[in-house]
Amino acid sequence: MQGRIYLDQAATSWPKPECVYEAVDQYQRLLGAAAGRGGYAEAVEVSQRVHAARAAVARLLGAERPENVVFAFNGTDALNTAIHGGLAGGGHVITTVAEHNSVLRPLRALERDGRIEVTRLAVAGEGVVEPDEVRRALRSDTALIAVTHASNVTGAIQPAAEIGAIAREAGVLFLLDAAQTAGELPINVRQLQVDMLAAPGHKGLLGPLGTGVLYIRPGVELRVDSLRQGGTGSFSEDDEQPAVLPDKYEAGNLNVPGILGLRAGVEWIIDKGLESLRTESMALSQRLLDRLRETEGITVYGPTPARDRIGLVSFTSGPIDSHEFAAILDSAYRVQGRAGLHCAPLVHKAIGTFALGGTLRLSWGPFNTLAEIDHAADAIGEVSLQAVKTG
Repeated sequence: MQGRIYLDQAATSWPKPECVYEAVDQYQRLLGAAAGRGGYAEAVEVSQRVHAARAAVARLLGAERPENVVFAFNGTDALNTAIHGGLAGGGHVITTVAEHNSVLRPLRALERDGRIEVTRLAVAGEGVVEPDEVRRALRSDTALIAVTHASNVTGAIQPAAEIGAIAREAGVLFLLDAAQTAGELPINVRQLQVDMLAAPGHKGLLGPLGTGVLYIRPGVELRVDSLRQGGTGSFSEDDEQPAVLPDKYEAGNLNVPGILGLRAGVEWIIDKGLESLRTESMALSQRLLDRLRETEGITVYGPTPARDRIGLVSFTSGPIDSHEFAAILDSAYRVQGRAGLHCAPLVHKAIGTFALGGTLRLSWGPFNTLAEIDHAADAIGEVSLQAVKTG
């Protein structure tokens, strides 16, 4: 095996489909206009392509219409819009210890200011929250349930549909963090009964960095304030932020080259077929899980069946610090993963890896192969065996 084996797709996808590079380059070289900011040919073309990008994301997520897809600067920006905007009136929040800091930190900031109270639900051994625990945590003042669709540490897929049904029955806003699942799992926001879904554009959706999406269910915009106000290219005669979607949440110029690249990535996924891509990802997951089970000194975290997890595996090696292990894999074998707490400290505490400094996570995408997974497993085995011998 020669060259770089990139297995950090949970952080950002690479490589992208060729059409993503072409879309960004074409915009930069030939179009170069802002969206909604002019009536000349290139500006109109850009606005049409941005709308087509919105429509592609809406199709992938099963959204009611393109306007219910808001473009953000990244997944964290989308989550902050949903959390701060949805909790402007305060109230009680239910979340889990499996969350990323992009959910934990906004909630902690609002909690510290005395604006909200937060219930953080525990997860079972494999990293899954029990829907009944969500139901039991409901209060008369519960305003928001915020749950990750899948852990970026254990890979465990959460029971989003069951939680969505509980939230809808209670009349509570349900925010789903799809940072690790958009483009990886089939998602239909109406079937899951989510009110808001946030995702970065640069991970499973295969777009460029600096892009994100926030789905907002029709009517929910009446309950969610905007964080920023400014120019939208619409309703310019009014000095108040428009109340309509998506303008309410898109103040200022959009990242048009990123959005057009995102459109290309999403359309590539639709063309390939998400079910087919998911099957391929599960095959890689199962191969690595099977190989690591046979490797002395390795502890794997999260669900055992590949169908219950997304395309990532986190593990520790007793004798070796995860950061050191990652450095050896990169320098000696050109296998690149991510070691540490993965911006998700509470789930590491839950699975017992916080004091160890976290885990080493390998994650894959549509361009990784079984041969690369086998090479990574061979490398892990060699490093682990040497560590055991020198122990």
